Amino acid sequence: MTDTAAAPTVLDVVNALDRRYPRDWAESWDRVGLVLGDLTHPVSRVLAVVDCVPETVDQALEAGADLIVAHHPLLLKPVSTIAPDTYKGRIIHRLIRGDVALYAAHTNADVANPGVSDALARRLELTGLRPLVPATGAAEGEGRGLGRIGELPEPMTLAELTGFAAVRLPQTAAGIRAAGDPERTIRTVAVCGGAGDPFLADATRARVDAYLCSDLRHHPASEHLAEGGPALLDVAHWATERPWLDEVGAWLREEFGVEVTVSDVDTDPWTVHAFSSLQKETQP
Repeated sequence: MTDTAAAPTVLDVVNALDRRYPRDWAESWDRVGLVLGDLTHPVSRVLAVVDCVPETVDQALEAGADLIVAHHPLLLKPVSTIAPDTYKGRIIHRLIRGDVALYAAHTNADVANPGVSDALARRLELTGLRPLVPATGAAEGEGRGLGRIGELPEPMTLAELTGFAAVRLPQTAAGIRAAGDPERTIRTVAVCGGAGDPFLADATRARVDAYLCSDLRHHPASEHLAEGGPALLDVAHWATERPWLDEVGAWLREEFGVEVTVSDVDTDPWTVHAFSSLQKETQP
């Protein structure tokens, strides 16, 4: 455990995170950076989470964390009150009482190199990574942008890739579903941490064999496949972004020598997955 007298302050860690994930890389609608916390408070323990929710706040308080680094912003949408009888107000009051600072790196971490989709791609052992949607204004070779494209270690069928992804990515009740010919050979894969609907056309233009992301909707996915687009793999939102926590956690340990806990609290809202094994009898 880091000596408190030599521990970095919240401001020290925030400044380093801001350098790694500059706030001006975030989308205009996003809300990133320090959400709350005493800038002079020493940081000995950090908890890295996808979502700041009551369960991960419990985890932070139990671990004695001084700082939560979250992917999703707590205050993405404006609120008119943080009264303790509101959902977000309760979270904020608990963090302040516990002297736990909160920092969010969202779309600025999505486009970073390395960023959220790099960590996802590495879980699938993809090589030769390049952005699916290069960042506007990024320097040549900088590698910033949304999503990643890479090559599998060896070709797989879509069915095999789906099973491989299910093993390599964090497990959730929702699991992984795929769309396309199960026997289609997959060599090149595009991935995107989080919701991937907006980039279906980019995956098609990139001529990849498969595209893995989350939150795919019925009509866009159906039309994409009907127009000859790559096969699709739909993964729980939390599961596509959880791998990034390992990366940012390792970087914080190396940068500051602090104790970092990576949260495995599954914050995916879907908690039950069932299907019927009954089959209709074949009519004569």
